[in-house]
This record gives sequence, C-alpha cells and structure tokens, in this order.
Amino acid sequence: MLGQFDALDRLVQLLLLIAAVGAIANGGFMLVDPLAWYVFIPTVITTGPPNAHFIRDIALAYVGSGLILLYAAGHPILRWRAAVVGGLWLTLHGLLHVYEVIAGICGPATFWADAPGVLGHPLLVIVALTILFARQRIAPAGIPARLFARAADKATGGNSPYLPDLIAAPGHAAEKFQHFMPVTAHRHAAPADAFHAARIGATLAADCGPCALIAAESALGDGVARDIVNRLLASDPPADLTEAFAFGAAVGSHDPAADAHGAQIEMLYGRTIRFEMALTAATVTAYPALKRGLGFANSCALHKLEV
Repeated sequence: MLGQFDALDRLVQLLLLIAAVGAIANGGFMLVDPLAWYVFIPTVITTGPPNAHFIRDIALAYVGSGLILLYAAGHPILRWRAAVVGGLWLTLHGLLHVYEVIAGICGPATFWADAPGVLGHPLLVIVALTILFARQRIAPAGIPARLFARAADKATGGNSPYLPDLIAAPGHAAEKFQHFMPVTAHRHAAPADAFHAARIGATLAADCGPCALIAAESALGDGVARDIVNRLLASDPPADLTEAFAFGAAVGSHDPAADAHGAQIEMLYGRTIRFEMALTAATVTAYPALKRGLGFANSCALHKLEV
C-alpha cells in the first residue's frame, strides 16, 4: 500500500503470472482440442479412454483459476484473496495426485512425470502467498474480523479503543472498514518524506497523540529517517518539508489556507502528488475522529510525541 512495489513484490507478481499463464494455456489446449491434449500428455493415457466432454470440464477449471490468478497478479497486495481463490482448485488437484500415489492408485513414475504440470502451478501460488504473508504485505480486507482486531490492537500499541465496537457492529462494518484502511495510506508517486509530512501534519491537526505516533511509526516503516519523523511530530519540519506539513495540517483542520498550500504543492511536485497528499490528509483523520465520536477523547490526550 505504501510506496511502489519493491523487488519481492515484483517476484510475487511474476510467480502468480507464470502460474496464471500456465493454467490458461493448459486449459485452452484442453478446450480447443481435447483429444490432441489427451495424446500429448503421456500419463493421461494410463487413466482410461478419452472423454472430450470431461476433458473440457477440467479445462474450464484450469482457465477459470488462471484468469483469477491473472487478476491477482495485477496487485497481489490488494488482491491476495483472489490469489487464494485462484490457487485453491489447483492445490486440491495437486493434493489428489499426491493421495493417489500414496494410496497406490498410480505409480511413482507416473506421479513424477505429472508433477511439473500438476504441482508446479499451485506451488508457485503458495510461494507467492507465503512471501506476502511473511512480509505482512497484504491488505486488511479479507482477514477474519477478530484476527484483524487483535493484530491491529497489537500494531497500534493498544491505541485503537474503537476496535471492539467495530467488531460488534452489524452489517459487516469491520469488513467495510478494512476496505477503507488502504486508502489512508495510498502512496505511489509521492516522495515518502513529503507524503508523511502531510500525513503527520493532518493527524496532529486532529489533536490525537496516539494517532500521531501510529502515523509516525508508519513513516518509519516507509523509510523516513527517525530524526525527520521526530521533527514532524514536534511540528518543526525541515525546510524542504514545511509546505507538505502545512498542507496536511490545513487539510486536516479544514483551514481555507489548504487551497494556497495545495497550489504550492502542485507547483513543486505536480497534480498527482498533490492528490496523494490530499487523500491521505483527508482520510487519516478518520481514526481520531472515530475515537472522539465514540467517547474515547481521553485516549486522544497529548502523549510524548517521539519515536
């Protein structure tokens, strides 16, 4: 969510793309000429006589899985759930082959001859998802609500007192909130230091010590130097970040001066980066606003603002 994809993110994309293209190609072959496919794969002949209709049925599962994985490869961090769904049938199919060799239904030679095509695709998906989960590079939407709440409470140091209300709220409120969260941290083109200057400036304008510290930790995680982050928390930004900080503070406090600061940001960085800064400044204040709306004003009292 924060920043552009790094090398490991690109690797995940590549793994999903290879799995997707392989599944679609295999399924497409089965659909177009099922009998030619039956002859082309030597081990298939040992399973019995060909059935063109049944081969096409399986082909649809391959093509469907491949198309879902192709969609997931576009942005694995946001679409990790699609990767899970796209890899599900491929994984179950691979496990069936493992069961058959264990049960003696087919011999080891047949199993290993099939393995690259049968196990290769799901293993690529599993490796890709493992990388995402190990790095915690997944959007929160799709994580079970209670598990999400525990993780969020731990990540924010217990400074998210609204979580029990969120989980208890009817109408899938928690899931909707999970979809909202990446919006507050969207950064693609903006420099990390300027982006977080605007984000912290907006959070401080909402007068929320814990939320400001959470925003500061996010800046550290995005590679902003600790001394710069602490200066932002002290409302003493470096000269080159003064305008970004002032812009975020103006947006966060609904100050009419936001227009002038925004025009200056656009002149310095361009329209796209102005949009990213405006988006985070406008949305990150939802967290302290929600706390105050639920009566947690005390949790927004001033804290020692230093990381």
